[in-house]
Amino acid sequence: MRVEIVAIGTELLLGQIADTNGQWLGEQLAANGIASHYHQHVGDNHERIVAAFKVAMSRSDAVIICGGLGPTQDDITRAALADLMGVSLVERPELVEVIRAMFTGRGREMPANNLLQAQVPVGATVIAQNRGTAPGLICPVGNHTFYAVPGVPYEMQEMFERAILPDLIAKAQASGERAVIKSRVLRTWGAAESRLAEVLADRFVELEGNDRITLAFLASGIEGIKVRITVRGRDETDANALIAEEEIRIREILVASCGDIIFGTDGETMEDAIAKILLRRGETLAVAESLTGGLIASRLVNVSGASTWFRGGVVSYASEVKFDVLNVPIGPVVSGDAAEAMARGVRELLKSDVAISVTGVAGPEEQDGQPVGTVFVGIASGDSLSHVQLRVPGDRQRVRNYAAIGALNALRQHFGG
Repeated sequence: MRVEIVAIGTELLLGQIADTNGQWLGEQLAANGIASHYHQHVGDNHERIVAAFKVAMSRSDAVIICGGLGPTQDDITRAALADLMGVSLVERPELVEVIRAMFTGRGREMPANNLLQAQVPVGATVIAQNRGTAPGLICPVGNHTFYAVPGVPYEMQEMFERAILPDLIAKAQASGERAVIKSRVLRTWGAAESRLAEVLADRFVELEGNDRITLAFLASGIEGIKVRITVRGRDETDANALIAEEEIRIREILVASCGDIIFGTDGETMEDAIAKILLRRGETLAVAESLTGGLIASRLVNVSGASTWFRGGVVSYASEVKFDVLNVPIGPVVSGDAAEAMARGVRELLKSDVAISVTGVAGPEEQDGQPVGTVFVGIASGDSLSHVQLRVPGDRQRVRNYAAIGALNALRQHFGG
């Protein structure tokens, strides 16, 4: 059972909105063991929509169409489906009444344009609308099935879960092809995508032609590089065993070649990793920030329950604040010694067990003889006082964001991850 997703709307091609529907549908299909090899975007043009449907039909068993079911002139999915099926559109009186009742219930009169939403290709089955006005459609085309749903995510998701997913599962089970698909994402920071590709090259070769295990890289900007493991198991137990075994293998390869670069899995963030470490150690944290201007503290308080381990922070942006509030010795403020003094000062000020600090040069000009992108991270923990120097790329905003996550990563590695 191969399912293709076709998203309708010129606004998608113009970049005015993102295709979150395709992302959501892909996740749901994979979670239910249904393969989705292709996604298409097509604008509001009748001929191109029909052509997209024909392409989808040539390589997939079922097609889910999102959008183009509204009441305006550019909502032409119904007409395109009727053309593909070789039938005409007919107005369904019962749908007219349902749509009219929705407007009446809201104290409004139904515009005549909404009658378009009551038109259905001959031979199609209607998916009742529970959250809006546009009904969905199930259209048989030879041995293929086309499902049309509104582009509004709230409406689309309800229709998919209620009417489309059960139908797809039944078809997959009847064909004996349904499997359990699972994914695990290993989140890394500190190694370039090209380096990870080089390190895992042999494993990619070993997996060529393997339809049960696949690897992929997902670049996530300042949040690092994700290594996604996807497995296709015969059942839940088989899939869990496959993904656990492959995760162990990939971790061993990455650690052996790149060191401690894996900070979490799936949706875990760097600040989640810090929270786990501090909770495990039973310690509290304070931060002193210069060039990051509060970005680190902001990330930390995104973690639920942060008040149990995060004491607070000092944004010591001006040199005088470093000297007067954090007791940093008078002198250059972009240095390892200054970073250590900031960490020591904020730990004493906020009475935390651990403290980190960040000072550096965000640009546009060098400072204290240090080039743009130079970052010093100070760490105060127990009797230990140390610092790490980073060189981060980009413009002013990127330097600040890289410095924030880099500082958290330095603390994570300080404690052994």
